[in-house]
Amino acid sequence: MDNLVTMLTKLATSTRIYASNNKAFILGVGAVAGVVLRRRMNTSSPTSPGDLQPTGDKKRKKSMLYTRTGDKGESSLYNGERRSKTDPVFEALGEQDELCAAIGIAREYCAIGKNNISPMLIEIQSRLFDLGAAVATPRNTSSADKIVYTAFNSQHTEQLEQWIDALDSEMPPLTTFIIPSGGLSSTHLHMARVVCRRAERAVIPLIADMQIDVEVGRYLNRLSDFLFAAARVAAQREQREEIPWKKAAP
Repeated sequence: MDNLVTMLTKLATSTRIYASNNKAFILGVGAVAGVVLRRRMNTSSPTSPGDLQPTGDKKRKKSMLYTRTGDKGESSLYNGERRSKTDPVFEALGEQDELCAAIGIAREYCAIGKNNISPMLIEIQSRLFDLGAAVATPRNTSSADKIVYTAFNSQHTEQLEQWIDALDSEMPPLTTFIIPSGGLSSTHLHMARVVCRRAERAVIPLIADMQIDVEVGRYLNRLSDFLFAAARVAAQREQREEIPWKKAAP
């Protein structure tokens, strides 16, 4: 153990010489050396974030992932307007963000199941970003050029309708309600459908207040129908059984 400590001590104290060539190596060796030496000396201090910083005088570069401008509970829309994070616009954007994530999970299961639905889901996730841009540009407080730039084209809704028609043609007509079932792809598509309905409800007041275009609501309404059709087809293509609803006995 003493030999190991001696070796690690030498490595830890020589990091400044090697730092300019390989910072990643220094991070690993420095952290290991620090932990072993502290344990050897029976100290109780844990590895701190400072222990993981590269040695030398080079100043840390700030990540672009955080700005600190929202620390007081406000954020900016695309038009530069500052609003509370509890504003209905941000509520709607949050629902759409969750929807995109839910579709991402469903897409991963669809890829595993090889049901050929993933390409459509990837396209939809990108369109949800476009949809968010339209929501983040309120029509009653934004300039004309920004409204035009973020306008959500009706052709995206029409694309969903074409996909729904194609998917639904593969399935026998429904004769009763079905319980979310039919395998992991299908059930996660149903979960995304539920989130989509919530996202749709969030934009309805904004549409009524003329802050966003009606096409945003149309797209979300159609998307929930698409997700239902996709869930049924996923179950069939993966040869999984859908469970029908059964009314309780009187």
